[in-house]
Amino acid sequence: MVRKYEQRLRAEAAQETRRRILDAVHARLREAPSEPVSIDRIARLARVARPTVYQVFGSRAGLFEAVGADLLDRGGFQDMLRASAHPDAREALRGGIRGVVAIYASQRDVLRALHSMAMLDAAAVGGAVQRLEARRARGMEQTAQRLAAANALRPGVTAAEATDVLCLLTSFDSFDHLHTARSRPPEEVARILTETAERTLCS
Repeated sequence: MVRKYEQRLRAEAAQETRRRILDAVHARLREAPSEPVSIDRIARLARVARPTVYQVFGSRAGLFEAVGADLLDRGGFQDMLRASAHPDAREALRGGIRGVVAIYASQRDVLRALHSMAMLDAAAVGGAVQRLEARRARGMEQTAQRLAAANALRPGVTAAEATDVLCLLTSFDSFDHLHTARSRPPEEVARILTETAERTLCS
């Protein structure tokens, strides 16, 4: 019993340390989005030793991989998955786009910083962003295939073409242009993107 209790305490302490480090990265990206993320600075913010960051995440790339996954969780990724699994293909399309916009809106500053840093830190940040984009592309491909299977696509529009259009419409840059440059609230951005997708792709 004592051994299990000690193991639980160690596991809880490890989880708390992991959370503090991830919170420190999010805070740093929001505070200084144009500056490279220093592991030394993250360790100080998280109140841990520098080697602890590597012990928990393995590498700088592993840290940003975890930041990307954590970002999705914070933004409501599971809600988006449930919405995009709607049995009606067109409702799944609408729910998926609304879910993507909700993630972008709640995590906008961190996502903008990550996208900006990706070119400068291709090995760590760039890889994490690429994996986020690959996951989104797979989701859009599945949505397009469901629309095709339900005969909901316009005549002449293939599932591959629909995937390309959906990837464009659900990109962070598309969201950020409407939300930041055009000052549209998230609900309006979701409406614009959804209606554009349906008018372009659906019969």
